[in-house]
Amino acid sequence: MYTIEQVAGIVKGKLQAADNSAVIEHLLLDSRKLVFPANTLFFSIKGPRRDGHQYLQELVDKGVTNFVIHEAATVQLPTTVNILVVKDTQVALQALAAYHRKQFNYPVIGITGSNGKTIVKEWLNQLLAAKYAIVRSPKSYNSQIGVPLSVWQMSTQYRLGIFEAGISQSGEMEKLEKIIQPEIGIFTNVGDAHSEGFLNSRQKVKEKLQLFKHAKTLIYCSDYPEINEGVADLVQRLRNDTDNKINLFSWSIKVDATLKIVSLLKDEQHTYITALYHNEEVSLKIPFTDDAAMENAINCWCLLLHLNIDSNYIEQQMAQLAPVAMRLELKKGINNCSIINDSYSADISSFKIALDFLAQQQQHSRKTVILSDILESGKTDKQLYETVVKLLLQKNISRFISIGAQLYRQRSLFNGIPSLEVHHYETMDAFKKDFYNLSFHNETILLKGARIFAFEKIVTLLEQKMHQTVLEINLTALQHNLKQYQQILQPHTKIMAMVKAFSYGSGSYEIANFLQFQKIDYLAVAYADEGVELRKAGISLPIMVMNAELTTFHLLTQFQLEPALYSFEILQAFNQFLETENYNNFPVHIELETGMNRLGFLTADAGAVALAIVNSNCKVQSVFSHLAASEDPKQDAFTKQQAWLFGEACETLKLQLGYSFIKHISNTAGISRHPNLQLDMVRLGIGMYGIDANPQLNLKETTTLKTTIAQIKHLRAGESVSYGHTAIVKRDSVIATVRLGYADGYNRRFSNGIAQMLIKNKPAATIGVVCMDMTMLDITDMPGIKEGDEVIVFGPQLSVKQLAQWAGTIPYEIMSSISQRVKRVYYEE
Repeated sequence: MYTIEQVAGIVKGKLQAADNSAVIEHLLLDSRKLVFPANTLFFSIKGPRRDGHQYLQELVDKGVTNFVIHEAATVQLPTTVNILVVKDTQVALQALAAYHRKQFNYPVIGITGSNGKTIVKEWLNQLLAAKYAIVRSPKSYNSQIGVPLSVWQMSTQYRLGIFEAGISQSGEMEKLEKIIQPEIGIFTNVGDAHSEGFLNSRQKVKEKLQLFKHAKTLIYCSDYPEINEGVADLVQRLRNDTDNKINLFSWSIKVDATLKIVSLLKDEQHTYITALYHNEEVSLKIPFTDDAAMENAINCWCLLLHLNIDSNYIEQQMAQLAPVAMRLELKKGINNCSIINDSYSADISSFKIALDFLAQQQQHSRKTVILSDILESGKTDKQLYETVVKLLLQKNISRFISIGAQLYRQRSLFNGIPSLEVHHYETMDAFKKDFYNLSFHNETILLKGARIFAFEKIVTLLEQKMHQTVLEINLTALQHNLKQYQQILQPHTKIMAMVKAFSYGSGSYEIANFLQFQKIDYLAVAYADEGVELRKAGISLPIMVMNAELTTFHLLTQFQLEPALYSFEILQAFNQFLETENYNNFPVHIELETGMNRLGFLTADAGAVALAIVNSNCKVQSVFSHLAASEDPKQDAFTKQQAWLFGEACETLKLQLGYSFIKHISNTAGISRHPNLQLDMVRLGIGMYGIDANPQLNLKETTTLKTTIAQIKHLRAGESVSYGHTAIVKRDSVIATVRLGYADGYNRRFSNGIAQMLIKNKPAATIGVVCMDMTMLDITDMPGIKEGDEVIVFGPQLSVKQLAQWAGTIPYEIMSSISQRVKRVYYEE
């Protein structure tokens, strides 16, 4: 803990203090994640689109009294708060974290590399938790602002720190090294991830190795030439520094090393590894068979050997390594519940992150947390669970269900709180016996449990039973894509997110709720009933309805939905409804026809439209049109003509209305191809999901459609597959039937070898006609496939754009055709 006056001295800022002695315990960068207002210091960091200074008053209203602001910011805050003025708020954050790190002398492990950082960190925590009280990076907090927040967790209750560091351009690692100051370094590997900001892989390795320039030991795989060269360069630079000698701990499959791998044997579930270490044979097994897991496990093994951990302990713990859950999942549950599944780990940092995700969900007012004992936290049980109580109250949790002996002993801390319904169970069996008496209905439920409690049993009880075809939506990738577009927008340009057609098949309120949390400016739906569902799910953003109908006018006013008016007839009808219901200045949007020839007022009628609006009970919120071919360079002249017509009509409307309004014409493709047409707002649709014709945008596909193999059949040459007796196998064949058909949205055009799916990352072609609920794949030349195996229909590994090409259509149709009977799972990495 520090006083605000001490912080001012550390970051060399100018303090305007109402209370010099105010104690700082928590750092905050995101106003939406406030937990403990009284002891929080908010850093107003300016990003590409959002400026933390915009949220100062909001935080004052919530009880925050300590702020770090940029010296150029012009803000007015009450004299009752403490304001720390600095040249650069991010630099100040990093300086405070670096100072805090220096207060502790226990070992710190720093991890970097292209891939595997988070897995190695989490596996080391699994392996060493019984021997050390460990503080580590939450999730993947490895950026310029994530690392300071990670290191800020350090305190005297811990005995080992494990922090990961990631960079995307030159110069960044030098800053992170000053914050982490690792004694032991692990360089996981080198790959293509985050290569855009570097000249080549050698430069990237050299930059990453800056993390270890003051480390005492570096663990790395010497089978990567770039890492070998980088390590040699690092050693050469350190050679003349008598106070800074680094011990190299290498491992290799190919050449001599500190740990020389001499054999790798695999069965269906395990890899058996034998190596030479100090001229003695050592061996172990891990419960994984893929190369990435093997590499990550060996990096962990090297650290355990370096720490002189007993060989029997190493063998036992490595054999029990568990998969690392890299994501929070949101699923539909029984009785109209929503389930957030984070049932793979339980520590206070990841619990806070999970509570933040729970707080984002607005579909139910009632929120329940099911939590297991938090093991090996480094705190006393009383201290630990007092923090849990504070978190539950701050996040307005309605019901708390605890499972475990620790929590059961501390149950008095939770009892007697009027706003919190509590249930305590000493064992999982006790909870399961009482499950049906707990009555889960119309609520969002967070499951947060240590692995040994096997919370997957609770997931099975709560999860809505649906067939095994699943559409997964990666919210982290969705956020990444939003940022890609935000970075190329003009600072004043707003974003209207298109969530029509069930958000392109991804799910309406779940996506809308995520977008609302991301502070998107507007939403657009096709029909009023879609908007009604969003309002009922707690969405408060402005919503434009693109196809207003006479029969739904009452819904527009009841649920504050804003219609797009495209003809004099519908404008007149809506105005008559407003007059009858006594509404004035109701917000509407005017659609202009500039060349799509679908819906919209003619631009030549702009003056008449303005006159009709002036004499109505409507007020224009925005005027918009549709670009017909913004993605096609051959049609740029036509796009310019559309833009000119739109601009002229908007000027006429503005002049005759006597007030300004939002103008928008650009769609997903137009945002990057026609930056001059971004205007006041853009409409972002399928680009959010990673689909855009512009290859220069670094987008990630967000959706993965997957199913499973129901049955495998062995056919003889001459036998047929599926309806029609037309798909005749010409040789003895192996056919897999998967749980997906045209009723799920898998088009019949994919029949007879037109399309492929991926099984174990290998393509398998369709055979025969796609059925209503099933599709058959030819797996004749794919040994090792078994019933129940996962099948990827589309996703990052097999782009939905490829499926669209096979079907002779566009990705929009493929995505929006996925049936609602297909379960949607939303997750954050």
